Formats: sequence, C-alpha cells, structure tokens
Amino acid sequence: MTESLIVRWHQEVEDKLEDRIVGWRRYLHRHPELSFEEKQTAAFIAAELEKLELEVRTGVGGGGVLGVLRGSHPGATIALRADFDALPIQDEKQTEYASTVPGVMHACGHDGHTASLLGVASLLSEQREQLHGTVVFLFQHAEEKTPGGAQAMIADGCLHDVDAVFGIHLSTELPVGQIGFCSGSFMAAADAFTIQVEGRGGHAARPHETVDSIAIACSLVGQLQHIVSRRVDPMQPAVVSIGKIQGGTAFNVIAEKTLLEGTVRTFDPEARDLIEQELRGIADGVARASHASIHIDYLRGYPTLVNHDKETSIVREAIADTMPDAIIKELERRMGAEDFAYYLQHKPGSFFYVGARGADERTHYPHHHPRFDIDERALVLSAKAFLSIVGQYLTKPVGTEFITTGLHSLPQQSI
Repeated sequence: MTESLIVRWHQEVEDKLEDRIVGWRRYLHRHPELSFEEKQTAAFIAAELEKLELEVRTGVGGGGVLGVLRGSHPGATIALRADFDALPIQDEKQTEYASTVPGVMHACGHDGHTASLLGVASLLSEQREQLHGTVVFLFQHAEEKTPGGAQAMIADGCLHDVDAVFGIHLSTELPVGQIGFCSGSFMAAADAFTIQVEGRGGHAARPHETVDSIAIACSLVGQLQHIVSRRVDPMQPAVVSIGKIQGGTAFNVIAEKTLLEGTVRTFDPEARDLIEQELRGIADGVARASHASIHIDYLRGYPTLVNHDKETSIVREAIADTMPDAIIKELERRMGAEDFAYYLQHKPGSFFYVGARGADERTHYPHHHPRFDIDERALVLSAKAFLSIVGQYLTKPVGTEFITTGLHSLPQQSI
C-alpha cells in the first residue's frame, strides 16, 4: 500500500504541481535576498504555507519560517529542510527569470530547494488522512553566511519533538536523474580567517627604509601551504586556501598594510585544531623575523556534516524502491560545507544530492558562478525524493516493531 501511495503522490506532483514549482523557483530567482536580509522571501514562503492551512511560525531563529502539518493519525515527526538565501554575485544569465537585484543572485540552488519543498507541502496538505504522524517544513535563512541560520532555528525550537531530519541539495555536479548519498562524514568543517599584516610604508625606490607588508603577505601565503603538505597526516583530508589578498595604493609605494583572507576545511577535529595552531605559529614567526605586526581573526565555522548510517540507508532504499528511474549514486566526501550539519548533531537524519545538470550547457556551470543555472526537471525529482521519505516514515501505523529515535517510535522498515 505504501509504495503505491507514494507512486500516486509522485504522479500528482508531475500532473498538478510541476508548473507551480517551476513558477515559485523562477519568482524566487528573480527576487533574491542576501543572508540575514531575506524579509520578502520569508514573507512569501509564509503566505504560501498559510494558504495550505498549515501551522506557520515566522521569525524562527530570527529569519526562518516553520510550517507544521499534522496527519490524521498518530505517528512519528519528521522534518524536511530547505534554505532560501542568495549570494552577493551579479547574475550574468540571459534568461527571462534572471535576477532583478543588482549584485545578488541565487547561485547555489536555494531557490529550487524552497520551491520543491513548497510543492511537497502543497501536495501533503491534501493528504492528511493518509499521514501517520507530523511533517515539519523547515525553511531556513542564511545558510551561505556564518554563523548561518540553523543554530538559531534549533535554539528557537524548530526540532522540538522531531524524530529525524532530512535535507537535499541540488547539484550541477550530477546529471538530472542521479541522486547521490554518502553515509557518515559527508561535508567538511569550514573555518575562515583574516590576517592583517602591518609594516612600514615608504617609497618603492627605497625599500630598505620600509617594512614591506605585501612581500611579507606573499611569504605567508607560501608558508601556509606547507601546513597541509608537511604538518597534517596525509591520510586526513585538509585544505588551506587563500581567497583574497589586498594591499597597496600605487606602483611606486611600499604598502604599509596588506590583508589576507582564507579558509580551512577539515574532517578530523584534531587536524582542525592543529591547522589553527600552525597558522598562528607561522604568522608569529614571520612577524618576528620581518619586524612587522600581524593580527589574526580566526572564525570556527560549520562543523563536519555527518549523515547517520541508519537513516541514510532507509532513505536510499525508499527512493530506490519508489523512483525506479532514478540512478542511485554513492558519493565521496566533499570539502564544501553546510550548516545542515547542526541539525544532524541534534537529530538523526541524512543530507543528500539531487542531480541538476542537463544537456543544455547553461546548466553546466558550478555553484557560485555568475551564470549558474539548473535543469528544472530536478525540482520535481527533489519533491519526489522528499515524498518518498514521508511515505517511508509516515504512511504506516506504529506497530509492535519500531525504530526508537527519540520522543517517538518510527515504524520498522525493510531495507
């Protein structure tokens, strides 16, 4: 009964909701808002959820939106998450749905995540009689900017009574039709740092009278690369990257100040601590040797995203059983980061990828590129994947065999 019900839901998404989901995505794409500034986006989401007669909370954690759908029968509570912030990038696409906001665009697929989850909420709002339990729709602000929105939403109770939590990410790394999973450690911890080098400026023709901040900064860049290659265990994945160097005002002036900005990516907590320690030690040594002043701001960002093995297996099998045309792909770990990691520190669950690269070259650009776009067929596939999860957890009465995950008991499934 469960699989046939899910197949019917999938067909209803295609027949009744595809155009609406695409329309929502294009509206959001035309009207992006930056992290912690998503006032209109949050209002749009809340209005759509209220039309469905869900319980709606706004301002969750400062800017998130929560929709709660209670089924007609008792059962587990699962949460489904979509993020909705954009990036400070100028949209260079030549499409009718290109961003109308100068310097801001959805370059990571968050508009698609939100549109797909709105579609799921729309369909399930008409299926309350079929649901044994509750669905919590988490629409999260500020994923792209540390400290992110997840921690604040959790502190504001978004996971109260939730048994398991799931999220998707559209990915142009994968072709449409592929859905990628990784059990255990999936995405890296991400830290950010700034290094301010302050020397003594002067005339470029008399460098001996100066302390050249640019030369010192360049020396730092080179030495920092030795942390991963010579100090971190080669069996531990790690990255130290400098993304910004800014200094100087003219060709014939020795710069007094130079700024470096970079990121550290790790999976192992000991490697994370070691890299920060080594970075500070190198900076201190260079400062003393070069007679400069070096100040470091080091920000611990999102933790490692660790998918729970049991929930990942359940979801992988549920999608394989109910989406026979989908190609299930086992993914390697990624050095990218996601604040969905915080949800998984509090509740069991899984975060997975849905392929969004089509035959059209416009969908081949990487995330955070000014011409980023997706094959919109991935929107329906994302909605179907979410519906398969709901069907797996919430369409069977709680029986004598169950999985205990927290406050509720989930029906035992064959996997």
